[in-house]
Amino acid sequence: MTPFAAVLIPFIGAVLISLAARRPLLRDAICFLVPIPLFLTVVTLAFRHLSDGEVITQRLIELVPGLEITLAIQPLGLGFALLASTLYIVATPYALGYMKAGGYQNLARFMACYAIALGAAMGIAFSENLLTLYLFYEILSVSTYPLVAHTGTDKAKSGARTYIALLLVTSVGFMLPAMIWIWHATGTLSFTSGGILAGQVSPLAGAVLLVVLLYGIGKAALMPFHRWLPSAMVAPTPVSALLHAVAVVKAGVFSVLTVVLYIFGLDYLRELVTQPAMLYIAVFTMLAASLVAMHQDNLKARLAYSTVSQLAYIVTGALLATQLAAIGGGLHMFMHGFGKITLFFCAGAIYVASGINTVSGMDGLGRRMPLTMLAFFIGALCVIGLPPTGGFWSKWYLVSGAWEAGYNLVVGAFILSTLLNVAYLMPPVMRAFLRPPPDDDPVRYQYAEAPALCLVPLLITAVGTLALFIVAGPAFEMLARGVP
Repeated sequence: MTPFAAVLIPFIGAVLISLAARRPLLRDAICFLVPIPLFLTVVTLAFRHLSDGEVITQRLIELVPGLEITLAIQPLGLGFALLASTLYIVATPYALGYMKAGGYQNLARFMACYAIALGAAMGIAFSENLLTLYLFYEILSVSTYPLVAHTGTDKAKSGARTYIALLLVTSVGFMLPAMIWIWHATGTLSFTSGGILAGQVSPLAGAVLLVVLLYGIGKAALMPFHRWLPSAMVAPTPVSALLHAVAVVKAGVFSVLTVVLYIFGLDYLRELVTQPAMLYIAVFTMLAASLVAMHQDNLKARLAYSTVSQLAYIVTGALLATQLAAIGGGLHMFMHGFGKITLFFCAGAIYVASGINTVSGMDGLGRRMPLTMLAFFIGALCVIGLPPTGGFWSKWYLVSGAWEAGYNLVVGAFILSTLLNVAYLMPPVMRAFLRPPPDDDPVRYQYAEAPALCLVPLLITAVGTLALFIVAGPAFEMLARGVP
């Protein structure tokens, strides 16, 4: 049970799924089995690290002395790995159920790329240095491109091109040069408690690096480099769930938190003249994306802009440069993961069962799909940040961190954004439960939930958002270990 095992298991699974492409039963069995050893490996690593304090470091490749591809365990990365490996268990049956119900082809290729993306996410979570993180970051981008373009339509291909172009332009154009600059200035890329730039790079140079790195991590979707995320909504809904909750965007905000904590360090960050500017860009993203979400009738597009806004919460938490706000950002990574995957699971289930993909078309849907819409309501509460869901605690600590740092304007922005969350997430629920079905709908009173492989996972993740309200304390303590 090592970090490398957690990375390797999904890649082996991808190979086995590809080999079983022409044997559907065996292919599906492998898809169901792969998440289990991955989850057990991550849980074992968590137990060893958190109970015994065991530090596990694995050097995979040494390129030159001091420049290595190395894996290690730290609390923040462990949290990301636990989130991704847990959600992978429920995302797999949902993906298979949705793709089969929708009549999609090439399931082996789809599920193999899905597995590779999870392997890349594990590599990011357990990266010991910026070079290792960058390597797996790029693998994640490339492996998810075929998923976005899976249907093969002109619209899918166009959305996939926008997706991969923006992610590669930001990572190669900004992140890679920043990494070379840091290596040249400090002689190391290792993640170190308190950061590695203080005393090695002037505050002016550090200010430039902050801007370049935050925009270089394009998966965090800071405006104006956010368009890749709505463009990727042309993909099947299981891909949307993977992008928004399990791997891609969570890899982005995890990378931001890691860079802020272990490359810059909170004390050094507060010295940089661009820190307030980037903070308010994150706040602007949070509010602007919420306003755009309110005007989206397509349900997946509304949820996509919601994700842009919620990612900005986490980036804001990192840039507030206080321990409490950074922990709040890490907690929001967990809470948003469960809440948003529930919402996307529900959106997909609604489309599979009824063909509805717009908010305006959801009138009376609660009578036909009561379980799905109840789960949607719970997921919405989590994203909004209301009890009894885990989202309440992450937003509580984010607001508390902003107050502690003296950023009263940011406190007000958090409150305003939460009200906007209500404005764009509650209308689908109210339409579904409070409005009558259309008169011309011949099956308006017929019970018609999605197939079990789609329905059961969304109910599990909805219950997960409630469970996180109770277990937020241990999650907070784990993250506090990794925030100096």
